[in-house]
Amino acid sequence: MGLGARVACEVLVILPSVTDRQNHVPHRQRPDAHAQPPADAAARAWEILSTAPVKLAVAIAWRSARGGTGAILTQDAPATLLDLATAARDDDTAACTSDARVFRTLRGDACAAVAIASGPDDAIRSAWARLAANGLLAALDAMAAEHDVAMLQRSERLQQALYEIADLAGSSLEMGEVLARIHGVVGGLMTAENFYIVLYDDLRETLRFLYFVDALDPWVADPEQELHVNDMPNSLTIALLREGQPMLGPSAQLRRAHGVADSELLHGPDSADWLGVPLRRDGRVCGAIVVQSYDRPDRYSHEDRALLEFVAQHILTALDRKQAQAELERRVDSRTLELQEANLVLQAQIAERGRAERLQRALYRISELSVTAGSVERFYADLHAIVGELLYARNFYIAMLSQDGQRLEFPYSVDERDAARRPRQRANGLTEYVIDSGEPLLARRESIVLLEATGELQSRGTHAQCWLGVPLSRDGRPVGAIAVQSYDPEISFAQSDQALLTFVAHHIDSALERKRAQEALKAAHTDLEFRVDARTRELEEANRELRAQIGERVRAQQRLVHQARHDPLTGLPNRVQLLERLNAALASSESRQEPFAVLFLDLDRFKLVNDSVGHAAGDAMLVEIAQRVSALLGPQDMAARLGGDEFALVLGGVDDASVADTMAAALLATLARPMWVAGRELYPSASIGIAMSHPGADGDGLLRDADAAMYRAKARGRDRSERFDEAMRAEATRLLDLEADLRRAILQDAFEPYYQPIVRLSDGAVIGHEALLRWRHELHGMLTPGDFIGVGEDTGLIEQVDWLMYRRVIRDLHVLERGYVSINVSPRHFRSDDFVERLMQLVDEAGADPSRLRIEITEVALLDDAPRALRMLNLLRERGVLALLDDFGTGFSALSYLHRFPIQSLKIDQSFVQGLGSDLHAESLALVRAILALAGTLGIDTIAEGVETQAQRDLLNELGCLYGQGYLYGRPAPL
Repeated sequence: MGLGARVACEVLVILPSVTDRQNHVPHRQRPDAHAQPPADAAARAWEILSTAPVKLAVAIAWRSARGGTGAILTQDAPATLLDLATAARDDDTAACTSDARVFRTLRGDACAAVAIASGPDDAIRSAWARLAANGLLAALDAMAAEHDVAMLQRSERLQQALYEIADLAGSSLEMGEVLARIHGVVGGLMTAENFYIVLYDDLRETLRFLYFVDALDPWVADPEQELHVNDMPNSLTIALLREGQPMLGPSAQLRRAHGVADSELLHGPDSADWLGVPLRRDGRVCGAIVVQSYDRPDRYSHEDRALLEFVAQHILTALDRKQAQAELERRVDSRTLELQEANLVLQAQIAERGRAERLQRALYRISELSVTAGSVERFYADLHAIVGELLYARNFYIAMLSQDGQRLEFPYSVDERDAARRPRQRANGLTEYVIDSGEPLLARRESIVLLEATGELQSRGTHAQCWLGVPLSRDGRPVGAIAVQSYDPEISFAQSDQALLTFVAHHIDSALERKRAQEALKAAHTDLEFRVDARTRELEEANRELRAQIGERVRAQQRLVHQARHDPLTGLPNRVQLLERLNAALASSESRQEPFAVLFLDLDRFKLVNDSVGHAAGDAMLVEIAQRVSALLGPQDMAARLGGDEFALVLGGVDDASVADTMAAALLATLARPMWVAGRELYPSASIGIAMSHPGADGDGLLRDADAAMYRAKARGRDRSERFDEAMRAEATRLLDLEADLRRAILQDAFEPYYQPIVRLSDGAVIGHEALLRWRHELHGMLTPGDFIGVGEDTGLIEQVDWLMYRRVIRDLHVLERGYVSINVSPRHFRSDDFVERLMQLVDEAGADPSRLRIEITEVALLDDAPRALRMLNLLRERGVLALLDDFGTGFSALSYLHRFPIQSLKIDQSFVQGLGSDLHAESLALVRAILALAGTLGIDTIAEGVETQAQRDLLNELGCLYGQGYLYGRPAPL
């Protein structure tokens, strides 16, 4: 026991005589001794006792603030000496006897008394006794001084640590280095080899491990990764963040104390000693600091806990300051970037003005060319030079339609790859595409390939990496085109180049018309030669076109066959092809039939992806899933998409179910890897059902069996696999029959309310009743909700059942003369906007008093849509209908919202009440006391559920619980 510890009761140690100690005779403890005295005080008393004369019977007793209260006695001394010493210590009236002497010394609140047996050498014995009493007091004072020095040194270390934390908050170090040094500061105050800091968002229920160092746990924390509390169900850290109170002790003991499951230790090894304290900002828990030890169970003390709590708030302040500094730097960088962007815009405007000036000069020159003398070839060459000054035009040509519009002529062409462009019959090239559409076209290689694949055009000559063409018009009708192109992937045209060339083309049209008129007579004598060449090219083009059409038809047929048997999104085989594969494998004779396994895979919570980031992101996720699944397939395997987020796999050559289980585990591990979709990091998971092939099976049946096993996996927690067995088929048949029975029961109104009294604990007076649902089944008799509520929730029929129940209960209000009646309302009703209106309509039709009606809701109903729940509860309260919060304490976050809702009573869950008087008494008592304290603070009544014994009733009444409900006062019964 350390310095400063107080002894709660007087303790006694019987020490051996001097002779016994010299002979190493072990001492014995008397039967009336209670416990060992404080270690330091007893040790000092032993040292003093060792100086006593040989064979002297001595008893020493002491009392002080630091040393506590205690007494020691030599082994051979009579018990009367101990009585004399303790009496002298506690009462200054104690006197000596005929055979013993007592010496007492006081100093402040400290007292020491020595009792010795009388003997022939009384003078020596008395002198030694006085010296022993004074020496013991001096030793106790020295202990107090040592404690004060230790506390002063601890305070100095704490002050130095706070200075260092403050300096780190204002330093220029990166956050990782700051956290590492904070770790070092905490390690200077206590053992902190294993240390981490976690930040917590209680509204979103997410957390980030800002810093994590552990000697045994190899997990590496990502400070930017957000984890949901549901991803860490068995974590002491989550319990610490939710409860907001420090936790100290071995991790196994803490899990039991705080209700944390320890069946699967998924969050690091067990600690011999674990100490965690919350971080608070504005009264709310925003994080935690944890240190732990794997070697000693008593490594940390309550003083360490208090010290870590004190230091934790300074660390939080330092982290806030550091994050504010980082935010300021981010804003400075953002502002710098905005200024840079503004500068770029300004430079672009300057460049655009220069471009406009160059364009104006080019237009003037084009106008001059149209009136100057010279050949058409020279005109085209000069025109090419002008365009080359405005954009990249190393490969440039002008195409014109013939007079009849059937031929395409190239009066000018300069190209790096195709030295000459001959006139040709009008076809489906890029040039014709521009002329036919009358619109400019800017196409890169990828776009050209797509247009060719659709059959809209066919490239000729050397393939360009980027092609830009604009139409030339005459009287509003396209008659030709100007085109530039690039064969270098590094050189491409932009929309600005398209706009520029289009603008220039309008001015070129008129210039070309004038030049064409001048050259019309010169071109007449070459017309016949052009016609012969054109006819030849026309026949060649027709032949090529015919071959192209035949090839396109073959390709179209192949595409149709592929589309009929494959999923258009992922490219995987579809259900049709999958069933063909299954039936073909099952159709072979039994001797040649190769065994296989069918895996049915359904993504978990995929609808959430579509609803949150859109269907396009969902499609991208499905494509990624398909690629991951396909990567695991062997040569005998097949994967197919059945629709939506459902996939099926056929594993060929599998006759052992364990092999299918291994493949399912590999699939789950592959799917669990994070993926980036629509700028978000997603962590997909799936549920997998497994069915093994067997003689007599069919493809549809195997898919149905695997589908049933998949739903079993979803029901057992998702992100897992299950194998199909006959029990599944039997359960599915039972649920189907139960659903049909439930539908008939709704039509027949076969539901009855059973009423259980709610009483005042002080006198047992009935103040109300809870209406409980019962189904009078035509075959199975009276059924409780546990027998059919699952089917009702899955099919949505439970809402119709509830309204039938509400109508019966409201009609029974006039029969129940005493108190109110409460009805259970599921969260599903709170999602309906007309719930209050429908309920009050039933009350009005029955002529009932709404103030006698209560609704019982759970914490889930409050938190599912808090604004809607608050609005509905206020509407009900205005009409006189009050609300009770059922199963309180079993939820996970209602405490932080409770004060916002108009709740009239809390119903303490029966699991806590039943724990009273059992092995869980201490934990249940603490929880019940905390709930009652919370309710008292908020001015809310409390009702204890499940009261079955008089002892439970008495204890609840003593704790201040006003009302109770349970078998002690009555079982549910009909009217």
